[in-house]
Amino acid sequence: MFRLFDSLKTFPKGGVHPPENKFSAGAAIEELPLPKMVHIPISQHIGAPSEPVVERGEAVKVGQIIAKSAGFVSANIHSSVSGKVAKIQNMIDSSGFVRTVISVRVKGDDWEESIDRSPDLVKEISIEAKDIIQKTLDNGIVGLGGAAFPSHVKLSVPRGKKAEYLILNGVECEPYLTADHRLMLEKADEIMVGAQILMKALDVTKCIVGIENNKLDAIEVMSQKAKDYEGISVQALKVQYPQGGEKQLIKAVINREVPSGGLPIDVGAVVHNVGTTYAVYQAVQKNKPLLERVVTLTGKSVSKPSNFMVRIGTPISELIEAAGGLPEDTGKIISGGPMMGKALTSTDIPVAKATSGVLIIPENESRRGVVEACIRCSKCVGVCPMGLEPYLLMTQGEKAMFEESENDRVMDCIECGSCVYECPSNRPLLDWIRLSKVKVNTIRKERAKN
Repeated sequence: MFRLFDSLKTFPKGGVHPPENKFSAGAAIEELPLPKMVHIPISQHIGAPSEPVVERGEAVKVGQIIAKSAGFVSANIHSSVSGKVAKIQNMIDSSGFVRTVISVRVKGDDWEESIDRSPDLVKEISIEAKDIIQKTLDNGIVGLGGAAFPSHVKLSVPRGKKAEYLILNGVECEPYLTADHRLMLEKADEIMVGAQILMKALDVTKCIVGIENNKLDAIEVMSQKAKDYEGISVQALKVQYPQGGEKQLIKAVINREVPSGGLPIDVGAVVHNVGTTYAVYQAVQKNKPLLERVVTLTGKSVSKPSNFMVRIGTPISELIEAAGGLPEDTGKIISGGPMMGKALTSTDIPVAKATSGVLIIPENESRRGVVEACIRCSKCVGVCPMGLEPYLLMTQGEKAMFEESENDRVMDCIECGSCVYECPSNRPLLDWIRLSKVKVNTIRKERAKN
């Protein structure tokens, strides 16, 4: 064990250490009972929303395509239940925006016959690289770490680029979430086979799984399993938020720095979350679409912090009930972790592919502090993992100085919230930076047209 701690790596720039509250780390993954109704968003990924291919009143099976990808950067959507399409309607999702959802009233649990539901591990990878990419497209696989980037796009290495490393993200640096932790403990073999599938698709021989050292049991299990799979190794990492960010993880694991405005492939790396890797295994070896995922339901007052296997589209209220109900002192409910998650306006909001957790915050911790004047302490600069000046970017956002903001690399902000966490004056730094990013993105699109 001493050797393990002695070899820990991390990223060198910025970062914070929020208090750790992994209450659900010991809770094995539990299958959530089927809901009566699911609301499946047609936009659960970066890129173009999918286009519905079912109509109201139509009967559907589990695993049936209900919305098809509408471009290269898009993803198929499958029904997570069997039953009848009750409505195609608009409702607020976890992003806070109104989106189109396909609501299915559940009847039975009738699966598409092409899906292998057996628990048998399938280790032999019998299909070619191009077919692996097609399988991830067909089965609607997207990144499950939060960004929901379509996986077939990541696997399609641009001409002139070369992947050298596959890096699996098992960091899970958000201080409450344990979904990836449990998956590594309970589905390690499937993740290893999934990694080999991704390695074949990318034509790489090296895969490194990055895991922070607050998950020693996962490091142990994954390290033991890796011995049976050629080219895969595990790298233990120091606990430092936001190490789960792609650029921070690449720097920590292979000491390469993704350039401003660049992508991981620019430095020879492709990063996939361990949950995504498990989904790829299921898609390729079991022909199973991405129709369920592990979700952590936790909080300081939650009576039964849990990790649930949840069908996509399940209302969050069902998870809360299964975890013992809504605590009386609830002040805020967040989709995701406390650092990067977003507050929910309703518990009717459905679980989507990117929903890694639901966090219930007590009333006494849910209010923002009184905003005071900036005291020029520079703490926000010191903790920014991207080397930005958050106090300056906030001021530029307040004064609508978006071109200056672009020049000062606002688009490099990964929205980790480290600056807000550290600010002694409770400045809403990230709110203004997010606004600037939206404005700068609009400016860039207009510029591209002209």
